[in-house]
Amino acid sequence: MNERSMPLDFYITISLSDDKLTAFLFINNTDESFKVTMAQLEDLLAAHYISYGIDHVQLANIAANPKPFSFQKVVIAKGDKPKEGQNGTIKYIYDLDHAEKKPLELEDGKVDYKQVISLHNVRKGQLIGQRFPATEGKPGRAVTGELLFAKAGKEARFKIGKNVVTDAEQMALYSALDGMVVKTDRDKVNVFPIYEINGDVDYNIGNIDFIGTVVVRGSILPGFKIRAAGDIRITGGVEAAELEADGSIEINAGIVGQNKARIKAGKHVKSSFIQDATVEAAEDINVSQSIMHSNIRAGLSVNCKGPKGLIVGGIVQAGERVTARTIGNSMATTTVIEVGVLPELRNEMIQLRNQLKGHTENLDKSDKALSLLDQLAAAGQLTPDKVAMRIKLNHSRKQVSEEQNAIRDRILEIEKSLEDSDKAKVQVISTIYGGSKIVIGRYTKFIKDPTTRMTFYLNDGDISMTPSI
Repeated sequence: MNERSMPLDFYITISLSDDKLTAFLFINNTDESFKVTMAQLEDLLAAHYISYGIDHVQLANIAANPKPFSFQKVVIAKGDKPKEGQNGTIKYIYDLDHAEKKPLELEDGKVDYKQVISLHNVRKGQLIGQRFPATEGKPGRAVTGELLFAKAGKEARFKIGKNVVTDAEQMALYSALDGMVVKTDRDKVNVFPIYEINGDVDYNIGNIDFIGTVVVRGSILPGFKIRAAGDIRITGGVEAAELEADGSIEINAGIVGQNKARIKAGKHVKSSFIQDATVEAAEDINVSQSIMHSNIRAGLSVNCKGPKGLIVGGIVQAGERVTARTIGNSMATTTVIEVGVLPELRNEMIQLRNQLKGHTENLDKSDKALSLLDQLAAAGQLTPDKVAMRIKLNHSRKQVSEEQNAIRDRILEIEKSLEDSDKAKVQVISTIYGGSKIVIGRYTKFIKDPTTRMTFYLNDGDISMTPSI
């Protein structure tokens, strides 16, 4: 090496990658006598300002025997690559981007094709989404020792639509009302209080369970269900379907129930007609055309007084009043009208009386069995198993007797409410036909002959009639 007349960088070239994260050594212009020391190599790197990430083991290998490294690029230093920060993210409680409709797979492996759409229901004040901030990057270092700055992550931002609010730090998104979460164009997040279907509720839509109001611009096909915490409004008709609303239900084209339809409202029900269905409302049921062969229960009133205004067949129950243009028909179809007590109380009393009858029958059987066992005891013929049976029967008889007393008390309580029927009235605007039955409170009146323009009410423990105004 001492005989070498040229400087070391004539024989060895040092180069850097464009990002200054890697330093290379290239040996050229050498012969068999070329030698270099570790110190010379370190000085050469220093002359090229390489001070970080130096591979001293590799330098030692080159100094010990440079020949194998000749005429090839050898990595002799590596820097640290900067790590970019992670972008901020937003996590929603629902997958708002997934709109594909799939039927629900049941536990037994079968598929319910009526359960197609899953609405994203939220309550007022409920958390919809959380924002997670971006992170700062981690700087790197070049082989020259200089700092390589890292790019910070990009912050995510809520895209605010209707009826949603954020906290002061804009880290959380909340619903401003009860409704469904929807992401609209431009990825804005909204909460809508009304769910609208522009067409029929069929296998393309599926059953609906919504926290607000449901509007159907079509009909409800057989077998489907709608549950709404608000109202239900249907521009078409309802077939053998089930509707339940905490608010009111309005059906423009009427109900053809096929004895399978179940309609229940927390307030009112309005329909053009009801046929072969069960309809229940906590307040009023208003029908413009006819109620035919249906079970109707209203907490306050049932009104069927349009130009046709017909009630025929079935049972109509109302807490206060039933008004109809016509009740029954000329064929004396059995039609029952009950007023003067909440329908659920009247139906509860029927159930209680059936229970009381069953308890009485059981007590009779127990008394007969106990009488026989008492005879055996008097004769000293009671075996241990008969003694156990006697104890069990006595205990059972006492328990049934206590239940009987409780049922009687409840029946008496309901009967007292039946007596308070001052507001109870059945008003017939046109005609009530034979075969109809009027029940007011605890009193019943059978209609034998057609009667016109009459109002039925309770008077001195009997059902009286007065001409309708």
